[in-house]
Amino acid sequence: MEQTLERYVVDAEGNPVAVIVDIEFYRQLLDAWEEFEAIQAYDLAKASVEQPIPLEEALRRVEEGRA
Repeated sequence: MEQTLERYVVDAEGNPVAVIVDIEFYRQLLDAWEEFEAIQAYDLAKASVEQPIPLEEALRRVEEGRA
C-alpha cells in the first residue's frame, strides 16, 4: 500500500481526536472494510451448524419478513 498523507485534528490539549486522509485512501479503506465484513459473514455462516436452505426459500422468507 502506498504511503498516505495523514493530518490530525487535535483538541485544546493537543490530544488527537480525528484524522484527515486523502479521499482515495478513504475509499480504499471503505472497500477493504466491506471485503472484511463479507469474509467475516462467510466465516460465521461456514461455522454455523444450521442446515442450509435453498435460495428460493431464503428469498421467500426475506420477502415475508421472517429471515
